[in-house]
Amino acid sequence: MPPEPALPDSEIRPGLDRQLQGLGDSVPVTVHDGRLDVLAARNAAATELLGEAAATGRYGRNIVYQGFTASARRVLGNEGADLYARWATAEPRSAIGRYPDDERLRGLVAELSATSGDFRRHWAHGEVATERSGVKRLRHPTRGWLTFQIEMLHNTARDHWIVIYAPAT
Repeated sequence: MPPEPALPDSEIRPGLDRQLQGLGDSVPVTVHDGRLDVLAARNAAATELLGEAAATGRYGRNIVYQGFTASARRVLGNEGADLYARWATAEPRSAIGRYPDDERLRGLVAELSATSGDFRRHWAHGEVATERSGVKRLRHPTRGWLTFQIEMLHNTARDHWIVIYAPAT
């Protein structure tokens, strides 16, 4: 297995981007880097389900940061948002383990520690994320509640995570 990069790459491979765009509306797919920032790659189905990727503020495109916003509760519901918050506090520990000197990751943790009681409560538990699949209920803006089987695939060379939202049966 190749060594982890010093920092995650900010650009996805052109071939992967073409595949994501080729999926169109069939299955929602997103890509985030090892810092947990959503990259520009997001297919049409993911944009429809999750909305446009936020770009405001220093951490607006970060999936951990997004987990502690009011929109997370709207899309995930209260129970889903609580489960996501647990994952979203354990995941930065994994990322910091890969990038111990990364000021952006340390800043994210400091920002959330200062602004979110939920983050502080979960962070105190000391969990490290290891789950890469699961079932998630999301509120689609026009079709209501939908259930998805989530799979996270890792591109180690760039430290990118491809997240596939397959409809659960």
